[in-house]
Amino acid sequence: MVIMSVDYGKARTGIAICDKLEMLSSPLTQIQEYNREKLIEKIAALAKENKAKLIVVGLPRNMDGSEGESAENARSFAKELSDACKIEAVMQDERGTTITAHNYLNFTDTRGKKRKSVVDSVAATIILEDYLRKRKNSSVE
Repeated sequence: MVIMSVDYGKARTGIAICDKLEMLSSPLTQIQEYNREKLIEKIAALAKENKAKLIVVGLPRNMDGSEGESAENARSFAKELSDACKIEAVMQDERGTTITAHNYLNFTDTRGKKRKSVVDSVAATIILEDYLRKRKNSSVE
């Protein structure tokens, strides 16, 4: 099934997607939008266009595993997104994904404006890969 992931941010939101076989995940786009309603509309349109059947939203937990205001925000965003596009949205722990994304971009020597324009979609890809790994290992349906 096609699964889309979202690395939700106040200014920039990264989007990634996987193939129908859930083998390959890749960055799709990064959306720069401050208005939450418009952002949800744009993501819902992408989900429809790409025939996504599930949406994974990154859950920003604290390093000790606790949840703060950002996690609460992400949960309410996921609910609004799910309602808007009529697709189930699940949460995936995103601790360390942005750091890992920066490390990947260091490895590929991606710098400056190019780096800023892709880091969130790379983070969304990592969130999706983590979810797919968890799904595969626990046979989540």
